[in-house]
This record gives sequence, structure tokens and C-alpha cells, in this order.
Amino acid sequence: MSQLPGSKLPGSLHVAGGGRVAEWLTVVVRSLIAFAAMFLFAKLIGKRQLSQITFFEYIVGIAIGDMAAIIPDQLQAPLYHGLLPMAVYTALPILLSYVALKSKKARDILEGKARVLIQNGRILEDNLRKERMSTDELLEHLRAKNVFKVADVEFAIMESNGSVNVMLKPESEPVTPKRLGLKVASESQPQVVIMDGEIMDEGLATLGFNRRWLKGELEKLGVAVENVYLGQVDAAGQLYVDLYDDRIQVPEPKARELTHLLLKQAEADLERFALSTEDESAKKAYAAMAAQIQRVLEETEPYLIR
Repeated sequence: MSQLPGSKLPGSLHVAGGGRVAEWLTVVVRSLIAFAAMFLFAKLIGKRQLSQITFFEYIVGIAIGDMAAIIPDQLQAPLYHGLLPMAVYTALPILLSYVALKSKKARDILEGKARVLIQNGRILEDNLRKERMSTDELLEHLRAKNVFKVADVEFAIMESNGSVNVMLKPESEPVTPKRLGLKVASESQPQVVIMDGEIMDEGLATLGFNRRWLKGELEKLGVAVENVYLGQVDAAGQLYVDLYDDRIQVPEPKARELTHLLLKQAEADLERFALSTEDESAKKAYAAMAAQIQRVLEETEPYLIR
């Protein structure tokens, strides 16, 4: 039986004017426009991590997302009815952020103020109540900072974004080379020299190495380039590799440790020679060379022992 003009085909798809098809395409197009607008407005507001945004920015983000979701649904309303409020909600936090930069009072109102929770090793219960924070929550925040004893805390403050930062008492702080008066080598960014089995020449050039050096280091480890998933080199020239096959154990390079041991052995041998010889000139020469090696050890130890 033939269909009359303007009648419906199965699936409620209109032939005349293509009503349902046009509506479907309109929803898709409006959804894409809303998504692009939401992405653009989010970029304009600024790139902060979720833990760094203020409560006001969080509310604005939710509102913009809701507006973007409504745009594809309100087909009868003009598109700008949805985009214009999104633009206004984007402009407001940008404007207010500039005001906050210029005024401490405005910044305190918009972003909130930090509040001290522990001072001089004592918990400030009044401030905990003002932040509506229980003792359990305080202990949870401390554990997140690897602090399990309140007695170890000298100072703790709750930032405006809700995070808690902690300063330990001097006697509870971790031991560092600086506190022990030890010299350590400065660290710089390690460079990726192999990725997915491919040599990265840019990383090698940054450290002053080349492919020949890299292949020599791989030969020492007994590893082929194509078997390396990731390879990194630090500023001291130490190569670290991770293989595709995790069952294969790569030996740890010991060149620096071996050099340190050889220098110590040479120093000990020279001191022993100085003690065993009867020749005064040889004794002085051995002692002088041992002293030179000792100076070399003092200067290179931060680089050889890591």
C-alpha cells in the first residue's frame, strides 16, 4: 500500500520536511556547540587543580556545566539564550579574581582565610569548631601528611582551599644531608633517552651524550634497544632501563660505587706502603699521594655514593 504525501514512515520518521531527523541533528549540533563553549569558558577561567579552586569557582563551574546541559534540550529557545549566561558566569570569576589580586579584604571574602589548627604544639579547639572539623578529621589530615603523633606537630594550618599543611617540631623532622652537614651532589632533571624501543636523540643531546655512548651502556647491561620500554639518564650519566619483559632482571650499574671502592683501596695501599718502607723519601711520596687521593675522595664522594 503506497504512502500518502506527508504521512509517517515506520519509526516515527517524518518524510515531509524530515521533522524528526532535523530535530535529531539539531540536538547533536547544539550539544557540540555547548561542549565547545564549556571547554572555552573553562580555559578562560584558568587552569587550577581541583584541590586548588575556591568554593566560589567550584559553584561557578557547576552552574556553567548545568547551563551547557540545558542548551541541547531547549530546542525552541535561541542558542544565545544558553551561551550568554555561560559567558556572564565565566566573566564574573575572572573579574573578581582581578579584584582579589588588588585587595586583601576582597581576597579574604572571596577565597576565605587560612585558619591555624595547631600552634606551639597545642590544638586550638575553638578554631576546629569554627571550621566544623572533628578530632578524627584533624587526625586524618595529619596522617595524609605522614604524621601519626600530634606531639610531633609544631604548627598546622588549614588553607582556604581546605587542605591542611603541617610543620613538624625540629626534633621530629626527617634527617637530611644538610642537617648532618654533608655535601651532596646537585640534582637536575633526568632525560628520557629511550621510549617504546626508540632512541630519543633530544634527551641524549641535552646531557651531552650520543647514540654511540648509549649503545655502549646498553651492551654493558646486555640489553637491546628494541627490548627497552623506557630508558632514563640522570645528570651523573647513570642509565636506568625498564624492559618490556618484566621477568628479565637488569643488573644495577655499579661503576660509581666500584670507582669509590678502588680509590679507598688505593689510599689504604699507599698508607700501608708508607708505613712499611724504610726509605724516608719514598715514605713522604707515599704519604703525599695518599693525601691527594683523600682529597679526591672528599670532593667526589657526593657524586660516587648516592
